[in-house]
Amino acid sequence: MKICIIGAGHVGLVSGACFADLGNEVVCVDVDGEKINKLRKGIIPFFEPELEELVKKNVKEGRLSFTTGLEEGVKESGIIFISVGTPSRDNGEADLSYVEDVSKRIAGAMEEYKIVVEKSTVPVKTGEWVRRTIKLNNVHGVDFDVVSNPEFLREGSAIYDFMYPDRIVVGVESERAEKVMRELYEPLKASLIFTDIKSAEIIKHASNSFLALKISYINAIANVCELVGADVEKVAEGMGLDKRIGRSFLKAGIGYGGSCFPKDIAAFIKIAGESGYDFELLRVAEKVNREQREQFLKKIKDSLWTLNNKTIGVLGLAFKPDTDDVREAPSLKIIEQLQAEGAKIKAFDPAAIETTRAVLKDIEYCADPYEVAEGSDCLLILTEWEQFKNLDLKRIKSLLNNPLILDGRNIYNPRELKNMGFTYIGIGIKPEI
Repeated sequence: MKICIIGAGHVGLVSGACFADLGNEVVCVDVDGEKINKLRKGIIPFFEPELEELVKKNVKEGRLSFTTGLEEGVKESGIIFISVGTPSRDNGEADLSYVEDVSKRIAGAMEEYKIVVEKSTVPVKTGEWVRRTIKLNNVHGVDFDVVSNPEFLREGSAIYDFMYPDRIVVGVESERAEKVMRELYEPLKASLIFTDIKSAEIIKHASNSFLALKISYINAIANVCELVGADVEKVAEGMGLDKRIGRSFLKAGIGYGGSCFPKDIAAFIKIAGESGYDFELLRVAEKVNREQREQFLKKIKDSLWTLNNKTIGVLGLAFKPDTDDVREAPSLKIIEQLQAEGAKIKAFDPAAIETTRAVLKDIEYCADPYEVAEGSDCLLILTEWEQFKNLDLKRIKSLLNNPLILDGRNIYNPRELKNMGFTYIGIGIKPEI
């Protein structure tokens, strides 16, 4: 099939490369000419494991190309995916101006039947507005279908998630569109769920919101564990073995971040409110997430007494491992607050130093974790990168001014670190360990 992907960001580029690898002819469109030029040279604008190799392979084999020419891409393709950004406004609702603009341009370029697919995360009823916008600007009067096909790609494992999905959700309005979409995804041999467009739009927000709720829930449990002297890791293990609950996302820490959960929860609260339902449950989840960072900051202060002129080592800047994304990362808020109270920050992240450098100033960025530890008054673990789990902790201890580790992701065994002479503070861990 011939596919046009509008928007070469994380979702668009990953989807385009994967569709090409399945044998389709794909053109990725973006207004950013510099980004397009880099992509043509095989330079990926963000960190995502395996993506660079996949892009280069499919460009070389002639199935994947890049352009700034939207109209050209639309005319040559039968399926057009809208994968542009939908950032949050100050009031929590999604900014759909990019979706509207692209819909108008698609309508003006169509000269024959097209399937226009919402791939961006959008609020319910966006499909109606896309259809209306295309109809109003359909200068050639051609037939078209609008489809909702929400993405469920996790940063850091996006290629795997595309190729081996738990499910593929497709909202359609016609048998013609369903037939084409079924054929498009048939090579993946995955569970296909066909539904109406509004239900497909809700499934995306409902899924992300539920996962964020699960994270906030286990963090609330961690706070209770600290107060009563229990171990949240054991509590989560005991809960997770119940098949109705499951272990995933029951990991206590300093809260969720990234480009999806915060934005999607805020948008879903706004959507529900405008529809007449006060989604108080999600508002509480947001509150718990904010307070988790505050709780961690309190632990740092309680451990160091004063922060002014203290040197604090930070391991991990990205909101999660295997990405360079620092959007809404808990680390940023924590570092900003520490700096506001006079602390000096040394930091290392395997992928996110440059993205952090663009938004935070006055940080000493280090070449490795050992350089971070040298001369620091404590060490903070803010992202659970695999390499941090395998550090030479004896060396870390020798480099620190004070053998104090505050583990915001519970990656270490508390008893082992205590036996090594560390003061170890985790999340929801029994204080006497």
